[in-house]
Amino acid sequence: MLWQVIRDRKLEGFKFRRQVPLARYILDFVCFEAKIIIEVDGSQHAENTADKVRDDHFKAEGFRILRFWNDEVENSLDFVCASILTQLRNRGE
Repeated sequence: MLWQVIRDRKLEGFKFRRQVPLARYILDFVCFEAKIIIEVDGSQHAENTADKVRDDHFKAEGFRILRFWNDEVENSLDFVCASILTQLRNRGE
């Protein structure tokens, strides 16, 4: 669902790629221009130490990581898109 909204520069012209291998990880979605990674997770990722290590690695590289639960994408897609847009618009801060 989320991919249909952010693909082909549909979200204010920002280019997202999906399932991108980077530094031994697979990113769900990434916008290299804005250095934003979007992860959509199920409950198995709740308080996952490996995710924290991964996030810390990418934060050190200058990326911002946005994590959404599967049900947020399924039930609140407008909220998810608004959250992504806020981060895209404030990327210089």
